[in-house]
Amino acid sequence: MELRPHRTILRRKTRKIKVGNVTVGGDSVISVQSMTNTNTKDVKATIDQINELETEGADIVRVSCPDSDSTRALKEITKNIKVPIVSDVHFHYLRAIESAKNGAACLRINPGNIGSKDRIIEVIKAAKDFNCSIRIGVNAGSLDKSILEKYKEPCPEALVESAMYNVKLFEDNDFYNFKLSVKSSDVLLSIKAYEQLSELCNYPLHLGITESGSLMSGSIKSSIGIGHLLMKGIGDTIRVSLSADPTKEIKAGFDILKSLNLRSRGVQIISCPSCARQAFPVIETVEILERKLSHIKTPIKLSIIGCVVNGPGEAAQTEVGLTGGGNDSNLLYISGIPHTKIPSNQIIDKVVELVEKKVKEKEI
Repeated sequence: MELRPHRTILRRKTRKIKVGNVTVGGDSVISVQSMTNTNTKDVKATIDQINELETEGADIVRVSCPDSDSTRALKEITKNIKVPIVSDVHFHYLRAIESAKNGAACLRINPGNIGSKDRIIEVIKAAKDFNCSIRIGVNAGSLDKSILEKYKEPCPEALVESAMYNVKLFEDNDFYNFKLSVKSSDVLLSIKAYEQLSELCNYPLHLGITESGSLMSGSIKSSIGIGHLLMKGIGDTIRVSLSADPTKEIKAGFDILKSLNLRSRGVQIISCPSCARQAFPVIETVEILERKLSHIKTPIKLSIIGCVVNGPGEAAQTEVGLTGGGNDSNLLYISGIPHTKIPSNQIIDKVVELVEKKVKEKEI
């Protein structure tokens, strides 16, 4: 019997596919994605942003390719980066074919606007020829006209029907290296669509709440929708879609996975909201520590609690802990064991020192 069975999420068994050198599905780690917001034709700016996203932890990066100049730029971009690139294509199937030729590891196509069955078959052929995977990306805001006429409005059944029509088309053309998404800006619609789709096929699912909004509201919507599905074992790769710096999407994605013990990266800070009992300025301390520890990629847990109510208990569960104490005497813990007392003006330097030391020990 597991020590903490309540923390175990049984993931749905899916087919494994490859997106460049990243495996998606099966028992692979849940990958985190984002998308550039540069003009793809600006090769240098796009490469720079892709590298920033990789540094932040992105496993896969998507770029928009709305025209042939963008797909030509893709050839130079893919030569100068390490992470696999997904080419985001709408409306013109030739852009997908050009992207496959020019180094894209995956093609994202939208069944609602990519065109006829014959055009999709041409895209499948290109994916086979150039060893690309494909994401069938169904969106509530751009459903195929015939499906929209049938259901009158976007609904879970409409998104799933669109996805499954294309699954059959891909299978009929002997192509299985694909993943699926059924996204909406409506959290409940998205959840139900993904739940229904997961019952009908075993292809890997790309999770996301599309057009979820600003950094704050979008992160909340995404954590509810993506988190709900992940807790049910559904989902193989995620993207948190925010109207914000794309690097924030990566951080939000990892925070969702950390919260569910599905994947960890960097320092996870457990901190209290602060109140009149705080023995040091908790909010300011946490903000400074987040900045000073942002370079750390090795998983480590740190607790910053302003008083003794919950401080010792939280410190017992983390590798480095701090509990506020009276008379400017705050107690540091290492692996749950009391270590030393320090005044408030030494908190930042001492915590950073201990965390970095603990990280070095873990990396040996």
